[in-house]
Amino acid sequence: MPAQQEVCILLQSSGSIPSPQKINASFSGAEPFKDFSDGDELTLFVSSRSRNQEKITEVGANRFGFDSRVQVDTLRSLYLTPAFIKEGNKETDIAGVGHKDYGSESTYFKETDSIQYTTVAKFPPVKNLPNTERKRILVTGGAGFVGSHLVDRLMLLGHEVTVLDNFFTGSRTTVSHWVGHPNFEMVRHDVVNPFLIEVDQIYHLACPASPPHYQYNAVKTIKTSFMGTLNMLGLAKRTKARFLITSTSEVYGDPEEHPQREEYWGHVNCIGPRACYDEGKRVAETLTYGYQRQDGVDVRVARIFNTFGPRMNPYDGRVVSNFIIQALKGQDMTVYGDGNQTRSFQYVHDLIDGLILLMNGDETRPTNIGSSHEFTIMEFAEAVRDIVEQIQKDEGVANPKRVNIIHKEMPIDDPQRRRADTARAKEALQWQPRWSVRQGVEEMARYYMKQIAEGKL
Repeated sequence: MPAQQEVCILLQSSGSIPSPQKINASFSGAEPFKDFSDGDELTLFVSSRSRNQEKITEVGANRFGFDSRVQVDTLRSLYLTPAFIKEGNKETDIAGVGHKDYGSESTYFKETDSIQYTTVAKFPPVKNLPNTERKRILVTGGAGFVGSHLVDRLMLLGHEVTVLDNFFTGSRTTVSHWVGHPNFEMVRHDVVNPFLIEVDQIYHLACPASPPHYQYNAVKTIKTSFMGTLNMLGLAKRTKARFLITSTSEVYGDPEEHPQREEYWGHVNCIGPRACYDEGKRVAETLTYGYQRQDGVDVRVARIFNTFGPRMNPYDGRVVSNFIIQALKGQDMTVYGDGNQTRSFQYVHDLIDGLILLMNGDETRPTNIGSSHEFTIMEFAEAVRDIVEQIQKDEGVANPKRVNIIHKEMPIDDPQRRRADTARAKEALQWQPRWSVRQGVEEMARYYMKQIAEGKL
């Protein structure tokens, strides 16, 4: 059996400031994670295993003339820090040199309820690309959950990245470790207004994606989907840039076809509380293909299914973040309805792989990017509770009583079933999810635990 591994989350201090907290987490490396569907006993571990139980050491692929491969530990060092893996007497950070040297750090002092920030000392190493291979890439919504992971990947690959974000749902902290890098620029800008820049590729992600956010200002959501897409397509037309829009599985509404193929036209309530997002994305797709047919713009459309991972806003009303935060804090876990509605969940690194492959491949039709593994919400809640309980037990901070799962009324127009048919992505992109949902939940839980330890949650 492999030796026990210890993870220490260290919040460093300097000078005469009171010593900050140190949180120890131990977990076994005996067996790999498997997905919820197999019914095997839960075992926690440090390294990552694919759904086929192969060790994942890198993400991305060398395909379509675009090498997007990045070491997993390097990516982790940008969101699970300052965390170190300790084996025996040897202590090393999770990326060789680690985010403690790269990113701005925050040290939380519980006694005074204050935070000390340390500015960036150095940047993560990026690939040294010749000018002929380095692309100028615009990412709208690049300070958001998905956008920030995409920015990390593109920066590590050596490209020049410009982020546009109005910070309505995004946060500067998600990409702060790149601020000041010669290949990086961040602009506070709302995409409902035109923006002029010379670029080779445009990833258009800007739009509130969680129900509380997009329902907060429904008119603004529709304007962002329509006018923002119109402006970015106009930019793509002028610069002859390739354009990728992140659409959504919500274009299928509450589907009557299962699983959902890209040819399915959907079953959407056009006047319901979710319509501002659903119909906004549908019209954005219409605009995209209108520019393709009329003006020859080179376009890609990704229909994203439920995605989770670190940097997801813990209070945005999405089921994964809700469950993990509630379980970590010992609060009742809220399931809406009877819990028999289903979803399929993919980890954010799989999604980023799919987006980069779609952008650089030849597939121009709408393409589902999601998982084909389907769980009921009740099954998922129970699995999250088990994982969080195991983590807390290992760290000696277990809650005195087990978290309860309670039920509340189902929101209007909430889909009953949602699962992607990913045959097109497999055939055209040679893409399919690799990350176990269980492994992703553990990483996300540890990310939130770090946030709690630093006084941010």
